Amino acid sequence: MKEIIIVGAGGFGRELLQWIKDINKVESRWKIKGFIDDNLEALKNYECDYKVLGKIKEWKPGKKEIFSCAIAEPKIKEKVVCFLREKGADFASVIHPNTIIGNFNKIGEGLIMCPRSTLTVNTKVGNFVTILASSIGHDTNIGDYTTISSHCGISGKTKLGKRVFIGSNATIVPGKLIGDDVYIGAGSVVIRNIKENKKVFGNPARIVKI
Repeated sequence: MKEIIIVGAGGFGRELLQWIKDINKVESRWKIKGFIDDNLEALKNYECDYKVLGKIKEWKPGKKEIFSCAIAEPKIKEKVVCFLREKGADFASVIHPNTIIGNFNKIGEGLIMCPRSTLTVNTKVGNFVTILASSIGHDTNIGDYTTISSHCGISGKTKLGKRVFIGSNATIVPGKLIGDDVYIGAGSVVIRNIKENKKVFGNPARIVKI
């Protein structure tokens, strides 16, 4: 049995720990080892039954270890994942038992799907995508390292580029094209295509200066 290590001991890391426990209740899949985080005091003020084992930058992956990345910010997520993979790390997909996954979906490495998330049909999900309690419509394409926060509605035939971050309760209407490195603020309603490296917010979503 692989020993799973959570990369990042922040709030999302503690949530991910709970989802891994829920998976193990249904099927004993991994032995939980703990967290790695460059802040060794990340859990100091929180009740938690696992510890920070060491720093990410100093960790040497073992043969029995497998990892899951609990970092939501896409650029940092990509940097950390690439750093660990260069050291030989393998990553698990963590898909909660309460998710819904339809037919004919193509799913990449390192997917995290939290409770009440939905992939409908004929979607393509890249590597190291994070979906928190959101719905992904038919024929949608999600680029690598993208994070979709809670209660978002990604309508059918949407295309999300790489490293897109979507804040909670955002909605994208059908068929929109979202470029790489786009940030969509919480509660936004996207009714137009968005070019790469833009930050948008509002209803309807408009470009804001960074």
